[in-house]
Amino acid sequence: MKPSKEQLQLIDKQVKRLVAGDSYYGKMYREMGLTEINSEEDFYKIPFSSKEDLRNAYPLGIQAVPDEEVVRIHSSSGTTGKPVIIPYTKKDVEDWAIMFERCYRMAGITNKDRIHITPGYGLWTAGIGFQAGCERLGAMAVPMGPGNTEKQIQMMIDLKSTVLCATSSYALLLSEEINRRGIRDQIHLTKGVIGSERWSDKMRQTIHDGLGIELFDIYGLTEIYGPGIGINCPGERAMHCFDDYLYIEIIDPVTGENVPDGEEGEIVITTLVKEGAPLLRFRTHDMSRIVPGECKCGCKYPRLDVIKGRSDDMFKIHGVNMFPSQVEEMLAKVDGATSEYRVTLAHEDDKNCDVFLLTVEGEGRVRFEDMAKNIAYVFKTYVGVTPRVTIVPVGTLPRSEKKTKRVTDYRNQEE
Repeated sequence: MKPSKEQLQLIDKQVKRLVAGDSYYGKMYREMGLTEINSEEDFYKIPFSSKEDLRNAYPLGIQAVPDEEVVRIHSSSGTTGKPVIIPYTKKDVEDWAIMFERCYRMAGITNKDRIHITPGYGLWTAGIGFQAGCERLGAMAVPMGPGNTEKQIQMMIDLKSTVLCATSSYALLLSEEINRRGIRDQIHLTKGVIGSERWSDKMRQTIHDGLGIELFDIYGLTEIYGPGIGINCPGERAMHCFDDYLYIEIIDPVTGENVPDGEEGEIVITTLVKEGAPLLRFRTHDMSRIVPGECKCGCKYPRLDVIKGRSDDMFKIHGVNMFPSQVEEMLAKVDGATSEYRVTLAHEDDKNCDVFLLTVEGEGRVRFEDMAKNIAYVFKTYVGVTPRVTIVPVGTLPRSEKKTKRVTDYRNQEE
């Protein structure tokens, strides 16, 4: 997908505005002689930007407007080292709400819905983004934030919430708790807008079956506004992204070269009109592909396929590169295995070898011993690595109100 003439004009304006200022990227572009964008070839001369740049510019080095134009800051979650701080202008906040409202509308959500918002508020972009889009839509926001599952369920019942906004981990927790209590008939949810972390097909099916709701993937990241820059339409898996605000590339994460539409790679995003902290060619590390052709829903916005994982989530064991998505694909082949698992990587000093420990929750229909053997066989057959498998009952592994960490590598900690 090549940048359109209109997109190139907006990118040119961003470059000229940055070069005229004194921000981190303004200085960088001036030093490299990048002053304007007149063609697709010029665009590809723009260097990739990264989260490392944002940490180097901490706290507000990427701010591209005067202080008096900044109305809010947000910070990304789940990172180590210096946090990433993103300033927003009034227009940035409004633009984000416009995109989020589009997401709700694309999911068939209206101002008659009652939207139960469980993602966190504060520095994290999630909660306030879900709420701003809800208010712009004119629907009733129930701004719960994370935690206190008892109160979440009580408010869900009493207020007859119709839409659940959550991470997939917390949606799973709520689904399990509601069914454990036998109160699903008291829940009025019809749709779920799920974001912040990738989720497997099996986990999606479990939440769908447990709550009986239509599920939607919402996409976004703090550096690029937050959640709400894309969502799938009913009946489809691919997510429409708003190309009047963003230009999206897919690159080979190793070479940095663009790949053809339809091929999988790393998502790179350019903000076309963002004021507070415009980012050009920002490497998200999210892995997906641009779905070619037009969607049967009639919407013209380009589509990203389901996020497969992150290029920096890859782990290597016994010479094999693996992603969490591959673990989930293998488990989906095994009868009785659920979507919940944990991977632990360690090093056995006495044998001088790495160890791949895999703990999986079993439904209970299949003997745990047989299931463990089946899982080990599937991994050996399809991936070429045999994990040490432990099966535990459903509910044994910890649930999360935010994102769930499924891979722990103690080898890195030792280093």
